[in-house]
Amino acid sequence: MKESELNPKTFNRWIIVIGAIMIQVALGAIYAWSAFTTPLQGTIDIPSEFAFLKTQTQAIFSAGLATFAIFTIIGGRLQKKYGPKKIAMLGGLLLGIGYIIAGFVGANFILKLIGIGIIGGAGIGLAYVVPIGVGIKWFPDKKGLVSGLAVAGFGFGAFIWILLARPPTILGFQGLITIQNGLYTIANIDSAFRLYGIIFFFLVLIGALIMRNPPEGWKPKNWNPSEENANKSDKKKSNSLLPREMLRTKQFYLIWTMFLIGALAGLMVIGNIQNFAKNPVEGFMGYGFSQAEAFDFAVIGAAVCLPIFNGLGRIIWGQTSDKIGRKNAIIAMCVFQGIMMSIFFFTTSNPLMFYIAASLIGFNFGGNFALFPSATADSFGAENVGLNYGFVFTSYGIGGVIGPILAGAVQDAGFSFLYAFIPSAIMCFIAALIAILYQKEVKK
Repeated sequence: MKESELNPKTFNRWIIVIGAIMIQVALGAIYAWSAFTTPLQGTIDIPSEFAFLKTQTQAIFSAGLATFAIFTIIGGRLQKKYGPKKIAMLGGLLLGIGYIIAGFVGANFILKLIGIGIIGGAGIGLAYVVPIGVGIKWFPDKKGLVSGLAVAGFGFGAFIWILLARPPTILGFQGLITIQNGLYTIANIDSAFRLYGIIFFFLVLIGALIMRNPPEGWKPKNWNPSEENANKSDKKKSNSLLPREMLRTKQFYLIWTMFLIGALAGLMVIGNIQNFAKNPVEGFMGYGFSQAEAFDFAVIGAAVCLPIFNGLGRIIWGQTSDKIGRKNAIIAMCVFQGIMMSIFFFTTSNPLMFYIAASLIGFNFGGNFALFPSATADSFGAENVGLNYGFVFTSYGIGGVIGPILAGAVQDAGFSFLYAFIPSAIMCFIAALIAILYQKEVKK
């Protein structure tokens, strides 16, 4: 069905949310990277045929995040020209091809980085903006909630892919990645990459078939914008900006900086949670836990706590912002994240505290992806949110490079994770102060 043929009286707009979640579940593959870090690196007791450094595994993760961010801009432009369905399909194709390539190159680090980090990251970026842009257009009355729902699958997807790859031993079943003859083998891990590539492609393809914009001029039944926004033509004009106009506003740089800090803190933990928990000096193994116990604690933290609460945070923070305002929600989220980053280092002596802290860090991190697309639409207009949010999202790419690699390099150098977590906590408090300066209205 073409967009022009849609009958808004019979088309249920919540179907768009279903398609969005399907796409985002596949794109959440990037947050499942922690399931592959140990198998690619190996441990003292269980070597790996790959023998990658921690910095190398984080480089693949960071390359994926950076490419993801860059291609959100490209995806925003292309979907405006060619429509959301085609661009989402293209993104799914690239994501699938990237992982399949990685599954055929063995221990070649550069080709792994190109396949997963560059090609796969480009696919994620192209497809990612589609559900957000389409969802906000169908739900102008619930921008925060639908932004959260549209990207909630991203967090929940990580939960699925981590458990499928490496479930904790207490669950009693084997995942795709297994230990063979006392080591992690290339054949086993590469087969997991190939299978994931196929699954990701088909999930995005199915979700893309649902993606379509509403007819021009459409609005939800019984919804009317405020009289002030509807009647003041000068304000309406200022609230519908193209990227070149947006980049000249103070609001853009405030939003961009806050997102950078929020992304850096959350991705630092997501990319390194298993390395942190299993570190013999400051992790579970350093407090008398066995390697098997440490593995279970780390995987549960990475596979259950972070991704599930990441997904919930996207929904709850988004809905909360619709009620208390975007500015207040951003301030609260940044302060909360600063507190959790401050105490996370000290939680590995107690698994329960570790799970709670990891859950809340994931919860706050998820809020970024509901609050900042909504803030972008608030300040610069829903009409061009797909285009504009791509530029805002570049902050996520930079945070994704700095955060994970900084934490990985700190450990490779023999220093404590404390030297990574505390500076990021301070930055979260700075982001809360920046949020106080943020105003929804743009004055040109």
